[in-house]
Amino acid sequence: MTGLLLALQFFTSVPIKKELPMERKNVTGMYVALPFVGWLIGLAMYGVAVLFTEGIGTGSLLTAVAVVVTGVALTGGLHMDGFADMSDAFFSYRDREKRLAILDDPRIGAFGTMALVLLLIVKIALLEELVHRNVELLPFFIAVPFLARAGMNIYFSTTRLAKEKGIAYFFKGKLATGKLIAWSLSLGIAVIVAIGFVLHSIVVPVVLVVVATGAVFIFRSWSLKHFGGVSGDLCGAFVEGTEVLLWLAIIICI
Repeated sequence: MTGLLLALQFFTSVPIKKELPMERKNVTGMYVALPFVGWLIGLAMYGVAVLFTEGIGTGSLLTAVAVVVTGVALTGGLHMDGFADMSDAFFSYRDREKRLAILDDPRIGAFGTMALVLLLIVKIALLEELVHRNVELLPFFIAVPFLARAGMNIYFSTTRLAKEKGIAYFFKGKLATGKLIAWSLSLGIAVIVAIGFVLHSIVVPVVLVVVATGAVFIFRSWSLKHFGGVSGDLCGAFVEGTEVLLWLAIIICI
């Protein structure tokens, strides 16, 4: 329960106004609980989709906008901030040290702004397409945010730190890496099996596994090459990018 509260406190906008312990088991539990927080966010987004389509009776575009806004509101824009900072840093075309300095800068630049606008447009377009197709969305709203965060756990656990400071440095120093990897893999497989059972098909689950696994390996290699390792902002960027890829994969498969 402490891990779940920590995950809500650090990775969502849910007001958990309580001082919680930050020992090794608590921080590890926080990351283990993170995919379930994604699950809850996905359920909330699904609820908004149902409310707008069946309750209010709006079209697919307005529904998609409402769903995306709900996701941003529940995360407090945390992962999008990381995506913007990563874009500013990478497209600065500076050396590694300068890129890391840009990651630490709380201000957003031109590249970060453009990246955020494009990210929002793409997310809205993907969700509008799914809503428009009138398919059962609940399994996907559970799978996508869950798998993106489980993948982020593996990416974070297996990649060296880009800098020896910041919140990522603090958390990784208190992390039971092997335990987190085992839990993330086990939970990810369980969700994929459940999705396959619900859909009565293995095609989509297999594709989602391939996409999520590929995202971890490719983004890990890219992070090491351009930033020297992982950071909190890069973790946020991973979640956003992987969610987009998973939504796209679902659209292609169904």
